[in-house]
Amino acid sequence: MPTFTIVTPHGYSPLLEETLRSLTGSGCAEQTITVGEDSADIRTGEPVTCVPGSLLSGDTLNRILDLVKTEYLLLFPQRRQVSAGSQALERLLNAAGRSDAAMVYSDFYEETGKGKILHGLNDYQPGSARDDFAFGGMMLFSMSRVKEALARYGPIPPVKFAGLYDLRLKVSINHTLHHVEEPLYSMARTGGSSDGEAMFAYVDPRNKASQEEMEAVFTAHLRRIGAYLPYERLARADGLTGTGTFPVEATVVIPVKDRMGTIAEAVKSAFLQETDFPFNVIVVDNHSTDGTTALLTRLSAEYPRLRHIVPERNDLGIGGCWNEALNDLACGRYAVQLDSDDLYATPLALRKIVDMLRRERYAMVVGSYTIVDFNLEKVPPGIIDHREWSDENGHNNALRVNGLGAPRAFDTGLMRTMGFLNVSYGEDYAAALRICREYRIGRIYESLYLCRRWAGNTDAALSVEHANRNDAFKDAVRTKEIIARQDLNRGRR
Repeated sequence: MPTFTIVTPHGYSPLLEETLRSLTGSGCAEQTITVGEDSADIRTGEPVTCVPGSLLSGDTLNRILDLVKTEYLLLFPQRRQVSAGSQALERLLNAAGRSDAAMVYSDFYEETGKGKILHGLNDYQPGSARDDFAFGGMMLFSMSRVKEALARYGPIPPVKFAGLYDLRLKVSINHTLHHVEEPLYSMARTGGSSDGEAMFAYVDPRNKASQEEMEAVFTAHLRRIGAYLPYERLARADGLTGTGTFPVEATVVIPVKDRMGTIAEAVKSAFLQETDFPFNVIVVDNHSTDGTTALLTRLSAEYPRLRHIVPERNDLGIGGCWNEALNDLACGRYAVQLDSDDLYATPLALRKIVDMLRRERYAMVVGSYTIVDFNLEKVPPGIIDHREWSDENGHNNALRVNGLGAPRAFDTGLMRTMGFLNVSYGEDYAAALRICREYRIGRIYESLYLCRRWAGNTDAALSVEHANRNDAFKDAVRTKEIIARQDLNRGRR
């Protein structure tokens, strides 16, 4: 069996100690390295080397890699209790040998108070380059591939938080990161952050320093793989809409299905907007069955500027509903988002968005929003303003993060040529990535929108399987976009 070095963050637990003893007992673990500020207190029967610092630190990782003399490095990246036997190691090593991968990871079981739950992971692809991709609690690195990557692309930079991220991106350029679709260990479930806090961690001001490092590391990665786009190449939306071809200046677009409890509030919120230009509202009713259709029929009589569309097709997702609205003859020069369970936070929201679209000739403008509960009470994390965005690099960093924010507004002429993907998750993100490949996007950092978080949300209380499908879809969108940007840089379209 090939030799390996164990690396783990220092944090004593009986289960971890038992796992390390079983691994060192295989006879192939030549050394164990613990990472932390205190001396190691792990009894494995073999010598233990303690390296001060953090596993996320570039300097610490470089010191560790200098110490490793074995063929493989088995990394426990989290301070969580892991229980695995020697069979897990054999499976990982066999997979590494067969795949010639730079790194191997596997599914696992989560230990809960009610027993074990299978926690599957996603396959890695070029678009999985986001910094929060889940690898689980054990990662087996090929040291020959690590050394090759660092020799080619340089050592890990002296970062505090993005060291492991930088290493992962570098080894992934020329070699695969191989997913073993089998649970090879168990890991204790932790309470951790709430779903909402985890989802918006990258916009939390408390994470500003780490996010700046992640963006710098990711931008360097895009340069290495030929997918980086300089801001100067992005165009403004001059002439995209044409002149005199739209019945109104702006249209509020509301796709809806079975939202009888909220759609009337959304429609009224739109018509409360105060503007110096004509606008209308298009609601695309995707064959509701709960009374929403009848309610919209009544609202249409109350609001003459409300266009209620029921598509002929019955296979549309949210993106397909947007395409129906954009291509309708009633659609205005600019199309502005309002979800069927959300509200505008101010009667000036629409005017501020359209003013920016017109003044700066942007292809897309994204505002900021406040997270509220069903009763419109503010809930953590509160205002989501995406201040991580910058004019100079936001279009590149958009490939690292999972969204751009809301409310979103588009140049209708452009979106009629590009269109939305006919899906009900990530259609807005895919459109934004496609737009900022060629055009400039504007941002408004004032909260213009109230976004309800409640049980009716499409992303509420997702199972691991459902969350994995969502993540894999966005990774696939990013993969295609990275390839498109590489082709653009090579002079191909």
